[in-house]
Amino acid sequence: MRIIAADDEQIALEQLVKAIEKAAPEAELVSFNDPSEILEYARGNTFDAAFLDIEMGYMSGVDVAKQLKIWNPSVNIIFVTAYDKYMAQAFKLHASGYVGKPVTEQDIREELDGLRIPVKRKDDSLLTVKCFGTFEVFVNGRCLEFDKAKTKELFAYLIDRKGSMVTSGELRAVLWGDASTDDNTRSYLSKALKDLKTILNKAGAGDVIITSWGKCGVDTSRVCCDYYDYLDGKPDGVRAYNGEYMAQYSWGEIKNVILRDKSSR
Repeated sequence: MRIIAADDEQIALEQLVKAIEKAAPEAELVSFNDPSEILEYARGNTFDAAFLDIEMGYMSGVDVAKQLKIWNPSVNIIFVTAYDKYMAQAFKLHASGYVGKPVTEQDIREELDGLRIPVKRKDDSLLTVKCFGTFEVFVNGRCLEFDKAKTKELFAYLIDRKGSMVTSGELRAVLWGDASTDDNTRSYLSKALKDLKTILNKAGAGDVIITSWGKCGVDTSRVCCDYYDYLDGKPDGVRAYNGEYMAQYSWGEIKNVILRDKSSR
């Protein structure tokens, strides 16, 4: 389990961290005393629970929680405060819990035992893919880096096709448009596919890509994906859709129109 803890008061943050460490010694814990640092971290990492002080100077914990929920709808938010006047706001956000200060080990343990969204144990070799909003890939909670934009877009399109085998011609048409008939794009695609396999192999997920007779696809059983969960009608997947689908790719807008129409019914 990965947990973040945040409080702009250093002493209060240290008390919170100690309580979490005692209650969940096996958890990976990251702490912050600046709201902007939380948001910067959250852009490239996933986590299961966030203990947030509600009053953090120039940005409230409620505002931070709203943004975290947009990026990661399945995160459990537990507000920490010395005041109960914010309880109504916490419940409106469907927070997992609400802890009063001073925080104790018992308080933390009770919250973790009763999380609103249970933490699922996942095979470390599985990739976590986020399609809603911008397309991102995570390995063990860390954002996977792609050196080349076309390599990332190639993987995005294969994820979009959800296990269907895609021809090289289709991939070249999607990735290079009118230039797809250029002989050079054959070489570009070959290099992009090789680069993708190298990146995934280093991440321990090389078996995600399937190739056969000039075609390639993804093994969907090796991927945890919000889009796939949405199609399967899983609550987390349905809640994750925020009106955008692979927003950085123009070809994703066609699918997004279908998703928007479906979600509005």
